[in-house]
Formats: sequence, structure tokens, C-alpha cells
Amino acid sequence: MKARLGIAPIAWWNDDLPELSDDVSLDECLRQAREAGFTGMETGRRFPMDPAELKPVLNKHGMSVCGGWFSGLLLDGDLDREKDRVATQMALFKAVGAPCIVYGETAGTIQGDRSAPLATKRRLSEDEIKAYGRKMTEFAEWCAGEGMPISYHHHMAAPIETEEELDLLMKHSGEALPLLYDAGHMAFAGGDVLRVIDKHHARISHVHTKDIRAEVVDGLDRSKESFLDAVVKGAFTVPGDGSLDFEAIVKRLASHGYEGWFVVEAEQDPIKSPPLKMAGIGHKELLRVMAAAGYTVEN
Repeated sequence: MKARLGIAPIAWWNDDLPELSDDVSLDECLRQAREAGFTGMETGRRFPMDPAELKPVLNKHGMSVCGGWFSGLLLDGDLDREKDRVATQMALFKAVGAPCIVYGETAGTIQGDRSAPLATKRRLSEDEIKAYGRKMTEFAEWCAGEGMPISYHHHMAAPIETEEELDLLMKHSGEALPLLYDAGHMAFAGGDVLRVIDKHHARISHVHTKDIRAEVVDGLDRSKESFLDAVVKGAFTVPGDGSLDFEAIVKRLASHGYEGWFVVEAEQDPIKSPPLKMAGIGHKELLRVMAAAGYTVEN
């Protein structure tokens, strides 16, 4: 089985908390990621949206675009409006050969609001998720038809956060809606990271290998502290530096035949956790667990 290893720029620059950002250029970010061993990078705020500008810097470092976040508003929004909103990113991703657009639902989310405690996140009824699932399926079908699939990111502090909420979205959406599996977000939400793979492996098209520091997550007061508070406290880290058993996680994905990108995405304070050092730790651990699971890592 084949796998590719990527990383997200959020370790270098945090789009929600600019103060948790290294003062590095896109060129330097890509250089460090490649030095750590990665061959793919998801997009972030310092990426140009013009492929004529982006391709040369990617080629310089032997890197490719392995995905990137889109702040979707379909829960409360209009399908045609979302098609218009995603068009520029879709054109860029097609031009640079990205595997997917990472769809994150930001309608009603509190993930970027440091004043909103985790416990106040938006909760949907099953009927609301059923209606949302129909809209997401239609949007996913359209995106795939345009030549750029999406992958749906369950996320802390977002409307689809918990294992139960994800189960309902998968139940009430069609197979055309692929799933981004994020071990760290699922563990933070209290879900069973292996059970989620077993239930939804047929829909998983993209994987984020985000780790957590369990002592930080378990110590949060969710009635008072926000998602961003948790980030500042160090809730997330790279594989090999946290509490999750990534050998077990990757072996479970392998047992269901997953092939594709494994992307390190761990927002941290770059002063306390230097991005190049952490990227190296994450890459080393992924190489170890990939070998244990029988994957061949492609460059």
C-alpha cells in the first residue's frame, strides 16, 4: 500500500491566532517542511492564489499541495453561493494537482472565537443534520464533477464535532461526500478513534495525523475555556510527541485499505515548539508507523 506524507503550515503560521506564528515566508516554510522530510503542504494564508506564483516556489522545494482548508458556510447558506465562494480555490487546486479541498463548516462555529467556551458550541438536531447532509452531498457531487473533490473535516467547536454527530452526518449524507479523518479532533471530542475508522473507513479520503496532549485536554474547563484557549495551552502536537497511539491508528487505516495522504496538522506556539523541530519529530514517527503498518511512503 502507498502513502504520502504532508504537513500543514499551521505550525508556522496560525490563521486564527496570528500571535502563534513564526515570522517566516512561504519559501522558508516550504524549505523547512522539505528539510523535515515532507513532500506535501496544505495551503494557508501566505499562499498566493495564482498558480503562476505558487508553482515556482513549490517546484523549488520539491513540494506539492496536498490539500487546504475552505471555510464553508453551507449549513446556513445557499448552494450556489458556496459554488461561487469556492471557485477561486478550486481553480488553484486543479492547476497545482491538489488531491482535495478540505471542507470545514464555519457557519455557527466557535472554533475561532476565544470568548466562546467549548460547551457553548452549536448543537444540531438529527432533522437539522439530515437537511445539512443533503446539502453537503449535493455540494460534494458538484465539486467532484468540476474535477476537485472535497473532504469533510469534523472539527472541535464546529457543528459536527463528536463521534455521534459525525455518525449522523455520515448516515444522512450520500457516499459522494468523502470524509477527512482527524484523530486529534476526534480524541479531543471524546470519540473512539479506532471505532470511527471502522465505521466510516469507506468514506475516508484524507487523513490528518494530529496528536493531542491528554493531560492538557483532560484539564480543560469546557464551561469556561474555548478551543483557542486549548490551543494556546498546548492541546495539540505532532505524532511522537503526544498521547495517541498512531501505530494502532495507521494500522487500522491500513487494514481497511486506505491509501493516500497522511498530513501532520498541529497548531502550537512556535516559540515553545519550534516548527522545524516538531516537523522532524512528526515525520520520524510517521515513517516508523508507516513501516509497521506495511505502507510504502512515496515522494
